[in-house]
Amino acid sequence: MKIVIVDDEPLARERLRRMIEPFPGYEVVGEAGDGESALRCLHDTVADTVLLDVHMPGMDGLQVARALAESDVPPAVIFITAHSEHALSAHNSHAAGYLLKPVRRDDLAAALSRARRPSRAQLAAFEDKASTDRPAFVSARTRDGIERVAVADILYFWADQKYTTVYHMQGELLIEQSLLTLEQSLGGAFMRVHRKALVACRHITGLRLDGPDGASLTLRHVRDGVPVSRRRLADVRALLEK
Repeated sequence: MKIVIVDDEPLARERLRRMIEPFPGYEVVGEAGDGESALRCLHDTVADTVLLDVHMPGMDGLQVARALAESDVPPAVIFITAHSEHALSAHNSHAAGYLLKPVRRDDLAAALSRARRPSRAQLAAFEDKASTDRPAFVSARTRDGIERVAVADILYFWADQKYTTVYHMQGELLIEQSLLTLEQSLGGAFMRVHRKALVACRHITGLRLDGPDGASLTLRHVRDGVPVSRRRLADVRALLEK
């Protein structure tokens, strides 16, 4: 974990740095003594976590955190404060954690350990980035030119030998992309339910058991069920139970 320390007191920054040094897997990659310097440092430095003093002259820690939240993938923020009322503000800001001065080694270790898990802001940023990286259309060359289908209109993909059929709201389209390629590019919006089938999660309406060893998914706008393999059945059930 790469850490940036932000505190207007040089001795406080040094103390935190020395406390972190023995922790395996943690590295202090930058320091700043005020809010403006902190933002410049974090603009130029890749950091996973920021230890951020709340009470600083000029731009305070809460203002810095709000500015960081606007970045593409904001770092986790652990606020440090000498005042319990600031700790409440830190808690309400959805920070990864907060520590009261004087910071104790055990409390610091626990806060850093919790910060290894993505914060809500980070998860939202990852999801936003993932959604913008996903293609909006699937295309295929036909006799009449190039035909495009909006991903939002796709019900499921079915692979058969060399080609894959796209079943969508307006009909069908034959493409050359493999299910593996489609699964990787479309992300979590689609689920592999069979070695031949990739299904749009948003269109799943239910699971139907077809005897002791068989199952199929029911989808909106699809008359026949899409088969589910035995090895994928547990994943499908887990999705439906969410």
